[in-house]
Amino acid sequence: MQLAIIAAILTAIVGVAFSMQNDVPVTVNFMLWRFDSSLAMVLLLALAVVWWSEARPNPAIATAVEQTTGNLEGKETRFGIPASALWSVVTTATSSGPVNAMHDSFNAISGFALLGLMQLGEVVYGGIGVGLTGMLGFAILTVFLAGLMVGRTPEFLGKKIEAFEVKMAVLPLISFPLFLLGFTALSAAGEWGPASLANTGPHGFGEILYAFSSGTGNNGSAFAGFNAATPFFNTTIGIAMIAGRFLMIVPTLALAGALARKPVIPAGAGSFPVSGPLWTTLLTSVVLIVGLLTFFPALALGPIAEELLPAGTLY
Repeated sequence: MQLAIIAAILTAIVGVAFSMQNDVPVTVNFMLWRFDSSLAMVLLLALAVVWWSEARPNPAIATAVEQTTGNLEGKETRFGIPASALWSVVTTATSSGPVNAMHDSFNAISGFALLGLMQLGEVVYGGIGVGLTGMLGFAILTVFLAGLMVGRTPEFLGKKIEAFEVKMAVLPLISFPLFLLGFTALSAAGEWGPASLANTGPHGFGEILYAFSSGTGNNGSAFAGFNAATPFFNTTIGIAMIAGRFLMIVPTLALAGALARKPVIPAGAGSFPVSGPLWTTLLTSVVLIVGLLTFFPALALGPIAEELLPAGTLY
């Protein structure tokens, strides 16, 4: 099974490499090639982390159950660990949401990776429907930060990036964690969150965090130990879903309209290139640093704290 999964991944990488050979820098295909080349790094890194984590025994039941094949709790034996890890990464990297294994039963580091993929805005390979809008915001922010660092003119695809474009790019990056973390904190601090949990401690907090990450991020998957069928969570997750859609889409439409009205500026010596290894590295760094570090304190209270607890700790 593991060799089959490895072969499938390698085949997919080769297929992508041969199918995206357009090197014209102003076409949509070029943009997708550049975005995919950087986001593939994020996807493959997450897959490696989840696969490695699930290949280890579940520390909570390490002494009670034989686990020489890894953590099979909540997984179908016909899929095993490799296919379960691959599916879980893909379904949280995009906004598809279906599962073939119970994410609530994954080890803590796996939960960290799955939460991180959703909290990045599901920008890996464009998500479903609106994922590319999130990546456009990261791209605008990348050229702006690069311009500040090296003193070059912020430009993107020949369009000059000014204050309005930066504001419209940053607004979704602010509103997304505002509703996600705000409702998570409200639920955990009040009586509503603990009343809906099947687990306590860091894992219970991770269940609340996952619920609002999935709702705000337009995903749909969940940690199974969490009961969202209450008036409070129906209301708050519903509000988070609306905010996660319209506060992402509206600023991006305004950004697209502003860029469409601007004339194309010929590239010069002061223009920052949006191609090549340097651009790929910068874009990936902004996605990981700006996107993921926003949620790191919350992740530290959930899956990271759970991973650091002594083996055999139950909730």
